[in-house]
Amino acid sequence: MRKGGILAFLLLGLAAAAPGWGVTGVAFVHGTGSQTDALNDYWQSGFVNSVRQGLPDPSKYLVVNCDFNQYMWTAGAAGCLATQLYNFINAQGITDLVVITHSNGGNVMRWILSNPTWDSRYPTIISKIRWVNALAPSSLGTPLADAVISGTVFEQAVGWLLGYASDAVRMQQTSWMAYYNANYLYGTAGRPALPKGFWDVVGTDVDSAIWDPDSYCGGYTLNVGLEVTQAWLASCSDGFLNCTSQAGAGRVWFYDTSVTAGAEPLSHNQSRRQCFGLDVVLRDDL
Repeated sequence: MRKGGILAFLLLGLAAAAPGWGVTGVAFVHGTGSQTDALNDYWQSGFVNSVRQGLPDPSKYLVVNCDFNQYMWTAGAAGCLATQLYNFINAQGITDLVVITHSNGGNVMRWILSNPTWDSRYPTIISKIRWVNALAPSSLGTPLADAVISGTVFEQAVGWLLGYASDAVRMQQTSWMAYYNANYLYGTAGRPALPKGFWDVVGTDVDSAIWDPDSYCGGYTLNVGLEVTQAWLASCSDGFLNCTSQAGAGRVWFYDTSVTAGAEPLSHNQSRRQCFGLDVVLRDDL
């Protein structure tokens, strides 16, 4: 059994069954971009509302809105995330927090987990986290960020996807992420383990055939774009990240086709959508 074994599972089950003992909550942490309405603009309400039904009290959820166009350690990124998680934990009495991140949100979350002395709120946040479910995390960066920062014509082709040359995109260059992983972040090969579980969901391919109904889940145009950018990536990728990057920190929970309905792959966009039963898997995990 994953994530701490049978004993941890039983203890968590008892906690959920005893209202006076613990309060479980879930936080949704978006990826690159400056969000003010991540519920609708990033995740979509159907996805969030489906997942949170796995909580003993479905009202105990948080959708984070921060400026993740900044470097992960800044006040607008990790500082903003810490503020919202800390306030949520205290206001709702959360003692058991599951964090669901997507893409670059995993890097911001790993900054908090890896640097407990950086901010006085970090230890409290870390102590309440059960584990992090990282959907398509960009743990080792992406060659697409390298291409955008290089200033070539390729920037025009994928700028819509990355948000152009922001600090967050600059940070996700592969060589930059290698430096951060080696010096500031835990969880990658040869580095100390993260203090809480960091479980990767890896997207392996992109479907965009016009005759295939599965290509329309999450938005057909976005999947077509990811099919184009996949040409600059490895054969195993979600159109934005190579599988090796997604699996680069913590431990792999699953590769998409091993659990999705119809063994469908999850593009980078579909891994934050209500596609092929992903929301049900995350709901059951709560």
